[in-house]
Amino acid sequence: MASIIESGWLYLITHFSDFQLACLGSFLLHESVFFLSGLPFIFLERAGLLSHFKIQSKNNTRAAQERCITRLVLYHLGVNLPVMIFSYPVFRYMGMRSILPLPSWKVVATQIVFYFILEDFVFYWGHRILHTKWLYKHVHSVHHEYATPFGLTSEYAHPAEILFLGFATIIGPAITGPHLITLWLWMVLRVLETVEAHCGYHFPWSLSNFLPLYGGADFHDYHHRLLYTKSGNYSSTFVYMDWIFGTDKGYRRLKALKNGQVEESRKEL
Repeated sequence: MASIIESGWLYLITHFSDFQLACLGSFLLHESVFFLSGLPFIFLERAGLLSHFKIQSKNNTRAAQERCITRLVLYHLGVNLPVMIFSYPVFRYMGMRSILPLPSWKVVATQIVFYFILEDFVFYWGHRILHTKWLYKHVHSVHHEYATPFGLTSEYAHPAEILFLGFATIIGPAITGPHLITLWLWMVLRVLETVEAHCGYHFPWSLSNFLPLYGGADFHDYHHRLLYTKSGNYSSTFVYMDWIFGTDKGYRRLKALKNGQVEESRKEL
């Protein structure tokens, strides 16, 4: 398996420049993973399939879904791509490389874990700041236009927020200067996580059912349903920051209430 990956990587670095791979390659990878993982949830909602796993009964209109997609394309081309291009010298300066040999799986795993921990910390505080009155009204309210989120709404946000919270995603790699393949893996995992958190469905196979402290769709959907001053659940991937600072109390109370009602129903049966 390792030899196959190395052969594929050798082809890439032979036929494309470091700049092309780091900027254009990263952009194309991001767009592919984001839309391929997010679009199925639009089709599920439109077709009414797996509706018993849907967290909210309300559906978005076709017009709202199409508006989201149109603006996402504009944001990605107008904000994400330029950021990737202009941040390239910084990553190169910090040691990012694309040449062989590829890093060991231990190095990759260690860096990815570090990125998740750091991203959770920075994202939590940045997200919480965005829920202050002025910033919510003028910036973060764009993301909350969709009280019933679906996968693609994960990156639907004001351009200022894209830059503000995007910093949480890139700070880890910027500090460590990883191999490009590590950066790509981190990007894929982060995109899949945030799409899943906004998908609007809680499946039996959802990661939050198996990974302790993992947020997932049910956790983040609560955040979108409530008023900005009372929502809580500001965390990104893992929920320990909300637990430490008590900003998930409303969500925990609701879960306890629902679990109690389920137990009562079972007793009656």
